[in-house]
Amino acid sequence: MVKSSKGFRSRSRGTFTKEARERGLPPLTRFLRQFEIGQKVIVRIEPSDPHGVPHPRYQGRVCTVVARVGRAYRVEFLDGGKRKQLVANAIHLLPSGGAKGAA
Repeated sequence: MVKSSKGFRSRSRGTFTKEARERGLPPLTRFLRQFEIGQKVIVRIEPSDPHGVPHPRYQGRVCTVVARVGRAYRVEFLDGGKRKQLVANAIHLLPSGGAKGAA
């Protein structure tokens, strides 16, 4: 038997598949979105843009924006009581509904 690949996008077919009418790139405003420090965001990976993608295990996680890192954002969250940080581009982050500055 052949050994299965353990790449970065392995076992993520459902996460990285769009519906038929959603295929292609999202609107340009999604790429240009700005977040404020302290704002709550949701990690939602955009499959059509492979740049600045956080690991698929963090899909759906609610995080707090800590800093701006170039064009990306550093976000922080608790994982089993341990504080962790991710760096993700704005296209892979959605504003959370219950936070300040959310649109």
